[in-house]
Amino acid sequence: MRRVVITGAGSINALAEGVGATKTALAAGRSGIGALQFPDVERLNVRIGAQIHGFAPQDRFDPGKLALYDAFTQYALVSGAEAMAQAGLENAPDPARWGCIIGTAGGGHGTANDAYRAVYAQGKTRVHPLTVPKLMANAAPAHLAIRFHLQGPGFAVSTACASSNHAIGLAFQMVRSGMVDGMLAGGAEAMLNFGGLKAWEGLRVMSPDGCRPFSADRNGMVQGEGAGVFVLETLDAALARGATPLAEITGFSMNCDASDIVMPDQDSAARAIAEALKDAGMAPEEVGYINAHGTATAANDRIETAAIRHVFGEAADHVAVSSTKSMHGHCIGATGAVELVACLMALQDGVIAPTINYGAPDPDCDLDVVPNEARRAQVGAVLSNAFAFGGFNAVLALRAI
Repeated sequence: MRRVVITGAGSINALAEGVGATKTALAAGRSGIGALQFPDVERLNVRIGAQIHGFAPQDRFDPGKLALYDAFTQYALVSGAEAMAQAGLENAPDPARWGCIIGTAGGGHGTANDAYRAVYAQGKTRVHPLTVPKLMANAAPAHLAIRFHLQGPGFAVSTACASSNHAIGLAFQMVRSGMVDGMLAGGAEAMLNFGGLKAWEGLRVMSPDGCRPFSADRNGMVQGEGAGVFVLETLDAALARGATPLAEITGFSMNCDASDIVMPDQDSAARAIAEALKDAGMAPEEVGYINAHGTATAANDRIETAAIRHVFGEAADHVAVSSTKSMHGHCIGATGAVELVACLMALQDGVIAPTINYGAPDPDCDLDVVPNEARRAQVGAVLSNAFAFGGFNAVLALRAI
């Protein structure tokens, strides 16, 4: 099996545009959650979110191409360009041996929302002729492939909140096995619109006043948006062309609860964590940081804590576990990709992102959740958890290099 490293990273999210600026915001414990701004927001009960502000697509893209780009595709392209630039690549070194996988839950959700508004609210008899290619979930990987000449495997993954981890994990397996030489992988999401938030309100899992993972006073998740895209390639190829590896991906696992469509399962989550450690050849004692799924819902945080304690045993008392959703919100299909930036920060910079808004301890969430302030620590290995609706779980393991 070939060793797989990340040589480029890119992100745009409510905290910042760019990985460097995102790390700075995470280290400062800054919140990107605030009042939402879009049409009909006053008709919502939940009016907060981690929304990207000040992004002007007309200044970024050719008008002819922009007609094909939903916001989630725009975010993927911006992040992919940053990742490729950091990796020192203008295009794929060997197009047929490079591909792209992007995770997304909603795809071109804003485009769909606009089309429904035009037909039902405004009484129009037709929608934009490019509506379908703009809203399809595979639009983001397709446009990344076009931009960077990626002619190998390319597709979208849609497994709700585990989409990004699935995309990155599958890309990792392809490179490790020799199926491809390199991949762009990550996630992109832009569901912050009236239709998207109104649907989420129906689930009654949204907080009206803030995201407080693992805190006794938590009352639900806060939705965010954005993207994270990464360049994955073999360690040998990276070193041969003089690229600097950011971290090594060493393990990945995925499974399905096969039980309830929305309620997480402790045993299945624990099995996913354990299998990722096994795939990585990593002992629990080696892990210095876990980026938790940590949605700030009553069920997830309690069950995730129990799953971590089941796998780690006494070592659970000595591992830092934070939920950065408290800052950048729950980016749904993009959340694992944005959270991977926090994992890279721990491995590269020795800074563990905090769980902000933490108020009172919950005895059912008795982990070291790095409350409210970032922490300096030497971290050699990390895990990134993603546990999604549908019972789909995906865990990544990474090491410093």
